[in-house]
Amino acid sequence: MSAPGELEKRSTDFHGFSPVLRQLLAHCRAQLAVAPRDREEVAIVAGACARHGVPLTVRGAGTGNYGQCVPLAGGVVVEMGGLSALRSVEAATGVVDVEAGCLLADLDRKLAPSGRSLRLAPSTWRTATVGGFIAGGSGGVGSLRWGFLRDPGHLLGLEVVTMEPEPRVLRLDGEACDPLNHAYGTNGILTALRLATAEAVAWWQLVASFSEAERALEAARELPSTALLLQEVCLLEAPLAAAMPWPTGCPAPEPGESRLLVLLAPDAVPVAAPWLASREGRVVWREPEATSKGVPLRELTWNHTTLHWRARHPDWTYLQMLLPQPEGPFLDRLRARWGDNLHWHLEGVRQGGACRLAGLPVLRDQGIDALQELMAQCEDAGAVLFDPHVITVEDGGLGVIDAAQVACKRQLDPAGLLNPGKLRGWWQEG
Repeated sequence: MSAPGELEKRSTDFHGFSPVLRQLLAHCRAQLAVAPRDREEVAIVAGACARHGVPLTVRGAGTGNYGQCVPLAGGVVVEMGGLSALRSVEAATGVVDVEAGCLLADLDRKLAPSGRSLRLAPSTWRTATVGGFIAGGSGGVGSLRWGFLRDPGHLLGLEVVTMEPEPRVLRLDGEACDPLNHAYGTNGILTALRLATAEAVAWWQLVASFSEAERALEAARELPSTALLLQEVCLLEAPLAAAMPWPTGCPAPEPGESRLLVLLAPDAVPVAAPWLASREGRVVWREPEATSKGVPLRELTWNHTTLHWRARHPDWTYLQMLLPQPEGPFLDRLRARWGDNLHWHLEGVRQGGACRLAGLPVLRDQGIDALQELMAQCEDAGAVLFDPHVITVEDGGLGVIDAAQVACKRQLDPAGLLNPGKLRGWWQEG
C-alpha cells in the first residue's frame, strides 16, 4: 500500500489526545505499508528492510496513545492483523499461544469454549491486538485483580523475528521476554505470544451514584479490599459522568453526581448494593455484561473516558499517574489550584500486590507551561507520573533507561532499524 490516504491512516494512532504529540508527529509518514499473512512473510519484509537499511515500524490496530506506531523516520509500516490464529490452549493450565495480530475480543471469544478469558485488557478490547497490547500497553480492565502487564506471570513466552539481513525466528521464555514487553516494537518483531489466562467469569456491570465526591472516593478506595470478586472499579467525577454515553437502560446522572463503575462477579452483586448504600452510594443500574445493550461499561473506563470527553471538548488533554496516599488531600490540593480546568477519573489497580488508585484526569489545554506546572505539582505531592506527552519508551514510563531493552535491541536489531527514535537508551548509550 502506497496511496497517500492509506499511508496517512497507517502512520498514526490516538496520540492526538496530546497537543504536544499532535504537533511533534504531524508530518511523520511511512513510504510504504505492508500486511503480511504469516510469520514467513514477516521475515521476508524484515530481511529486505535490513539489507537495504530501511526503517520498519510494526503496527497492531493503532489504538495506542503515545505515538507508539508512528514512524518517526518513515520507511515501512508492517500491519500484523494477518497473523491472527489461536495456535493452542493448554487444557490443564489455560496458557494460550496466539499470533500477535489477533484482536483481544476475538481471543476472548476463542477462549470461551475452554472456560478461560484474558486477565487484562485495555478499554479498546474490541479493536486492539494482542501484540500491540503487549508492545505498547501496560494495563487496563483487570489491573484491579492482576496488576500490570510487566508483572511476572502474565507474559510467558514470545516468538520473535529479528531485524537482520537473514532474519532469525526465536522462541523466548520467562525472563528472556521482559525486554520486549512494553518496548514499542523497538527491539524485535513479535509474531506470537504465550500468555497466562484466567478462569472465565460472567461479569456483571454496576453503576452507583454518589452526591458527594468524597464518599465516592472512599468507596473506590475501600471496595477492592473486600472479599468481592471484582474486575474493574472506576470513579468518574460529576463533569465526566455527565459527558459519558451510558449503556441502554442506565439513567443519565443528575447534576453534581459522581459515579462508580464496577465489573463484578454474579455472586457479588447482591452484596455490593448494601455495601455501597452504607457509604451513601445508590445503585442506579446493573446488567450482565453479556446481555446488556449499547456501550459496554468497560468502554467508559481507562482511556475511553478521555476519548468520550474529548469528543465534546477537543481542546482538552489528559495525564496518567499513580496517586499518592492518602488520595483526598492530594486531590483537594490540585482542585484548589486548577478548579474547573481539571476533572478527575480514577481507576482501581493492584501495584506491588497492594490496592491503589491510578488517575487519568482530563485537563483543559492551556499550553505547555501550564501542563508542566501541573505535572510538577503532581510529582512534588508524591504522584508517580506516566507522561503521555512524550515519544520514547523510557520517558512515558518511569523515566530511566532499561539496559536490558537496549541490549536486546543490539542483538535482535543491530542496525537500529526497528521503530527508530522511540528507545532513548539506544542513542544515548549507542
